[in-house]
Amino acid sequence: MLKTVGLGLQDYEKVITENAFYIDKTNFISEWWQSKDDITLITRPRRFGKTLMLSTVQKFFSIRQGNNEELFKGLTVSEDMEMMKECGKWPVLFVSFAAIKMDNYKDALTQFNQVFTDLKVSLSFLEKSLTADEREFWTEINYKMDAAVCSKCLNSYSVWLSRYYGKKVIILIDEYDTPMQEAYVNGYWDEISGFMRNMFNSTLKTNPNLQKALLTGITRVSRESLFSDLNNLKIVTISSDKYADCFGFTEKEVFEALEAYGYSSEKKKVKEWYDGFKFGNTEDIYNPWSIISFLQEGKYEPYWANTSSNSLVSKLVREGSVEIKKDFEDLLNDGVIQTKIDEQLVYGEMTGNQNAIWSLLFSAGYLKPVSIDGEGNMAVYSLKLTNHEVKDSFSLLVERWFENAGENYNYFVKALLEGNIDDMMDTLSEICESMISTFDGSGKVAPENFYHGLVIGLLVELRDRYEIKSNRESGLGRYDVMLRPKDKKDNAVIIEFKSKRRSDKGKTLDELCDIALKQIEDKKYETELLDAGFDKDKIIKLAFAFEGKELFIKKQD
Repeated sequence: MLKTVGLGLQDYEKVITENAFYIDKTNFISEWWQSKDDITLITRPRRFGKTLMLSTVQKFFSIRQGNNEELFKGLTVSEDMEMMKECGKWPVLFVSFAAIKMDNYKDALTQFNQVFTDLKVSLSFLEKSLTADEREFWTEINYKMDAAVCSKCLNSYSVWLSRYYGKKVIILIDEYDTPMQEAYVNGYWDEISGFMRNMFNSTLKTNPNLQKALLTGITRVSRESLFSDLNNLKIVTISSDKYADCFGFTEKEVFEALEAYGYSSEKKKVKEWYDGFKFGNTEDIYNPWSIISFLQEGKYEPYWANTSSNSLVSKLVREGSVEIKKDFEDLLNDGVIQTKIDEQLVYGEMTGNQNAIWSLLFSAGYLKPVSIDGEGNMAVYSLKLTNHEVKDSFSLLVERWFENAGENYNYFVKALLEGNIDDMMDTLSEICESMISTFDGSGKVAPENFYHGLVIGLLVELRDRYEIKSNRESGLGRYDVMLRPKDKKDNAVIIEFKSKRRSDKGKTLDELCDIALKQIEDKKYETELLDAGFDKDKIIKLAFAFEGKELFIKKQD
């Protein structure tokens, strides 16, 4: 009898007792326990089973569980007799920071207070065993406690649990980096990193009551930012071979599930949509969330894209340089970019840092390595979008950027393809007013960045009808933007941007447009289109000249 496909089940006990679809990953328990690592940090893309894995570890070891062995009957770990001696024998603390997604430090601290106060309620049996001084601290733990008290909660709980059971404590922390990503996006990084550094130091560094700790997240935050002087920390990123097949589904596991649920004929397409992840040297890893969603729904959708706001990714690409936006366009056009990768992210240095941005996207699972040239820190990665679903995910991200522009954006696209200058000018001025704040919260976005962002929007808006290219060679030079229609009955468009510089003093925007149009002609940018058989009369040539927010558009007669 087939097991019920349950989406989003993250409690291991519930998965087993409800006979839900489950792929056995319990070999991780033995591998992790037998390692000599006191503290392990594992980074994996979102929705790759990290929370379920921590729940699995909790249910296996927890001395308070009661039915531990029954829950693991018939699974891989149950075949390890030495490991089963540890089943149900250890006090465990399990916390998740997944819900700490606030736009300011005060509210984030309130969320931390709630997490640790709720945990206190579940540990209420400890109160009677506390000393007078400890009970005084116990009463200070509440929804309104200050940061100093809050940062000491995990340490205190571990002390009390260890004494109560006469054994050291296992600590599990899920989504450790979520509060930091939100803090960076919303501008309170310094406050949150200071608070969390104090919490981790007291919990993990100076805690004699700690047996082992396991943390999971999406990114590896630099040691200096968070784990200063924590020498007993083992970090396992997506580049590591360790635990490579323990998170995510292997191709064998996916194909067996497809056969079991009547989707044998869909293997090739499922692979195209959801394969492409690589952990260490293990290739063909699939996103569990997407596979389970497909088994449940039976249709191809960007399931992964619909599970997160991607606020950090969105911020870094929106506010990135022209070069970053051009690389982003290339990726959406199935291209490959080359960059060095640093998996140890320093949030304070990410803005405008191209390597850091692509490193984040690589760690988050959006990019996969096609090839790697060199070794260590000098290695250059050739990266492309991981699979079809990720491409759809990025397209959806771009569409959301342009939601503020509303119908004006559609009018602008229509006017652009028709070569209607008056309508373009009218709608673009309104788009600028609504979009500047979207592309840069400070309102100081560089004009070049904004207009190249607009090109990315065109890429998504028109991808079914047009191939959008930028900064490519044609004729005797490189055009800025070309819209090449898939149907030769439609108009093609060539755009050249001119930003007014100091050397252009005395020139009007109208005159700069004339220079741009002359450049299109002199450099023969239409050559690529003519060689491909496009009618010369179906090629619209446009010049965009701008100074700050002022814009002038001109069309070649």
